[in-house]
Amino acid sequence: MTELLGASLTELEALCAAMGEPRYRAGQIYHALYAERKTSVEAMSNLPKAFRERLAAETRVTLPVVKQRFVSVDGSVRYLLELTAGEERKVRAASVEAVFMPSDGRQTICVSTQAGCAVDCQFCLTAQLGLIRNLTAGEILGQILLPLADMAAARSGAGEPADGGLAAQTNVVLMGQGEPLLNFDAVMGAMRIALDPRGMKISPRHVTLSTSGIVPGIERLAAEEVRPKLAVSLNASTDEQRDALMPINRKYPLRVLLEACKKFPRGSREYVTFEYVLLGGVNDSPEDARRVAKMMSDLGRVKVNLIPWNPGALPYAEPTAERVSEFHRILLEKGVPAFTRYSRGRDVMAACGQLALTEGQGSPLRVLE
Repeated sequence: MTELLGASLTELEALCAAMGEPRYRAGQIYHALYAERKTSVEAMSNLPKAFRERLAAETRVTLPVVKQRFVSVDGSVRYLLELTAGEERKVRAASVEAVFMPSDGRQTICVSTQAGCAVDCQFCLTAQLGLIRNLTAGEILGQILLPLADMAAARSGAGEPADGGLAAQTNVVLMGQGEPLLNFDAVMGAMRIALDPRGMKISPRHVTLSTSGIVPGIERLAAEEVRPKLAVSLNASTDEQRDALMPINRKYPLRVLLEACKKFPRGSREYVTFEYVLLGGVNDSPEDARRVAKMMSDLGRVKVNLIPWNPGALPYAEPTAERVSEFHRILLEKGVPAFTRYSRGRDVMAACGQLALTEGQGSPLRVLE
């Protein structure tokens, strides 16, 4: 059977043509699937009944299967998802994680782009899994659709409008398992649909792609007409330090990476974000802060997000509050916009660097309450 989730409008037009249907039917499927978020062919009421029946016999819409939901004390939800195998898509079954983080008037969904990761950042638990496989565009979109469906169901149960403009209130961060720029085609296939005003209608300024520093991928992303914002996982102030923490730096050292970031196009209110995980006693000294500030000095509009390391079964320590404050202060004094970000969902292993398919952490729930 043909998988519909992840299909572009062009691909849907080809499908309809092969079925002997007029071209405009593709637009109806596209609207029902992405704008209305109908996750079954039978629910696509904008299609004639006879065509729905034929479409249901020959195609499918496959969402990830929720194995468990882990709900944090801060309201964040870590989804442990099972991705089904598909012969026609030549993919095998795999597990992956997504995280939903609510806040006042808005929510953020952290999405995985690969099952596991091959980049091998030494302070990240996901790296311990290695690369299992790339995700398809549909599997990436499914991680957005599932939490939105949960939220709509929760609102409906509370007597509120089921949708209530959820997509417009949603931030998406490609910061889950995997390196997005090593799965570029599927990631951008998903993002073109997510960012399409005719599709999921999520604003590009509400979507951020985080990379470990894959320079050719950064250059490809820069050439996209509509694209997510760019975030670069920096985490070190020298090549020697970064080589040890992030082996990818041996292929794309700081000089090359920073030059690609300098050239990256930005809109009038857009920044390139540098993420810096603070590891106690490793990369959190005042000297590190001064070197980072110097790096930022001629890159154009940038900002630095400082992320105190989140605990895990790795030989690192959280930085002290004093070290975090001092690092932050030095960046600001040097004229670098800086923010300290404390990760959500740490108690259920949902925070930055903690996604390692942990099944026994937190309180698993079958439904959101």
